[in-house]
Parts: sequence; structure tokens; C-alpha cells
Amino acid sequence: MYKSLLFLAMRILLFLLLLSIVAVSCDSTDEKCEFIPDTSSIQIDLLIEPLHDRIAQISSKEELVLFFSGHPTMRDQFFNRQAYPSDSAFINELYNRFTNPYFDSLLNDTDKVFGDLAELTQEFETAFSNIKYYYPDFDPPKVQTVITGLESDILVTDSLIIVGLDYYIGPGARYKPNMYDYMLRRYQKNFIVPSVLLLYGIDSKYNKTDLNDRTVLSDMIAYGKAYHFAKHMLPCVPDSVLIGYTSEELKGARANEDLIWKRLVQDEVLYATNHLVKQKYIAERPKTLEVGEACPGRIATWVGWEIIRKYSERHPDISLPRLMETAESANLFTASNYRPL
Repeated sequence: MYKSLLFLAMRILLFLLLLSIVAVSCDSTDEKCEFIPDTSSIQIDLLIEPLHDRIAQISSKEELVLFFSGHPTMRDQFFNRQAYPSDSAFINELYNRFTNPYFDSLLNDTDKVFGDLAELTQEFETAFSNIKYYYPDFDPPKVQTVITGLESDILVTDSLIIVGLDYYIGPGARYKPNMYDYMLRRYQKNFIVPSVLLLYGIDSKYNKTDLNDRTVLSDMIAYGKAYHFAKHMLPCVPDSVLIGYTSEELKGARANEDLIWKRLVQDEVLYATNHLVKQKYIAERPKTLEVGEACPGRIATWVGWEIIRKYSERHPDISLPRLMETAESANLFTASNYRPL
């Protein structure tokens, strides 16, 4: 009888221990929502203009010229008119592309993934409502969707967003952008709106920086503020989507944050201004091998995000716009008291 009770007690203790492990594990995932603002009183007049079908229906060069005449930003910036020696060369190249039989297949694949754009529209409306919550003067831009034959992904201006949907079909696409797999995984439909918000977040209109400060720390803080901005505009989008890591990479970074920080300090990365140092720790790479074989690329930008998180936690009275307007990276770093060692 005593042995049975002892065995039962041990099983209960083991069960409770497992529960605590699961709780810690669940608590360490990247699925937490940031503060969700009340935007019920905010009205967003979002205009999404689907042009991908129209492009695929162009049947003459004259129609193509007429189309681009009505969309000069798309012509000049998104389709990069200046890269061609003449208007005729530009039109001939794109007309041949748009009338190629594979273009219909690309359109069909795009329609299967994006349908009537209802999901994408809702994501933009949520993001724009949240921007207007923090920035009441924000005027939502027009959104246009196109397919390009895998030439361009996203263009963001103050008044216009153009999305090349064919870039974001995802793993099932018959035709995919020509890039490394670690970059390709970020080209799925759930990355479109986060990518736009990151472009807003890094833009000097929202993210003030000291242009005379060329240190790695300054870049880290600038990127950290951009991620912080995007997370507030998309409160429930996983951190892994915003930074473009796999869930496993993000969990690994969090688990080894002290080791990552130790490496940055030991290698005197923070105040370096050397381009090669920035290439190693900030630029697009599959891995940051200087830290470890499993360490994802751009790891210093993630540390910059953690610094900004810590600053925000220690200074809850500082609003998001005020934080974004703080240009002095050293001041933000010092006030964050970030020390994961």
C-alpha cells in the first residue's frame, strides 16, 4: 500500500513537472499579441485596385502603353522603366512577357492563393487602423495588386502600395522568385502586410535616426524600432514572421540570447563602423557564423529589437510615436538597461 501511494505521488509530481515545462515552453513561443488598440471608432477608406487580371488580358502593345500611361509610378518604379534603353524596348519586353503562355498559369496560381483578396484587404485594414490610432494624421494609401512575371515584389510610397502577388504564391508555386531558400520562405501571402509595415517602420518619416552615427549599434536600434513599430501595427502577427526567422531559429535565439550578446561584446561589434562587420551581423545572410552555426542571419537586428523591447518595458510612459522619434541610439540603449548576461 505504501509503495502504491509513493508511486502515485511520484507520478503526480512528474505530471506537475511536465505541466510546468509545457507552460514555460508555451510562454516562450512567439505567438503573443502586443497591445491591441481599440480602433472601433476609426474608419478606414481602403481602396484596393486589383490589376493583375487586367495585365493578363492585355492583347496589344497599344493597350500596354495605355495601361502604363494611367499608372506612371508602376511603370517607372515598379517595372523599372529606366533600366531599358528606350520606350520601345521597354514595351516590347513587357508585352512579350505578359502574352507568354506561362503568364496565364502564373495568374491561375495567383488566383488560387489570393482569391477575391478579402483576406489581404482585411489585413491591410487592420494595419492601417492601428497606424491611424497611433498617428491620427495618417492617410491610408491606395493599394494595387499586379503580377509581374516575378520581377518585383513590393513598392511603398506615401500614397501608393503596389504588390506583385506572384512573388507571394508560396511553396506550391510552379514558378518562384530566383533567390536562396532561406529568403524564399519569406515570400508567402502572410508576409505581404508585415513587409509593408516594416518598410513604414524603417522609413525616416516614422523612424528618426542620427545620420552622423554610423555604428552597428545605430543600425541595430533603427531596425529594432522598425520591428517594434510593425509589431504594434500587427499585434498578433508572430515575431518570426516579422523578422523572417523560422520558429526554431527564433526560439534558439531567445534561448541563447546571453551567448549572442557576449559574442557581440567580445567582438566589439556595437561601436564598429566597418562595412565588413555590418555585413557579418546585420546584412542578409543565412547564418551568423561568427556567433554559431545555428545562429540565423541578421542577428544583431534581432538584438536591436530586444533592446527596444526592454526600453519600452522600462519606460511604459513613453508612447510609440515618441520612442520612434528618438534618434539617439546610444540614449535608447543606455536607458533600456539591456544586459542579458
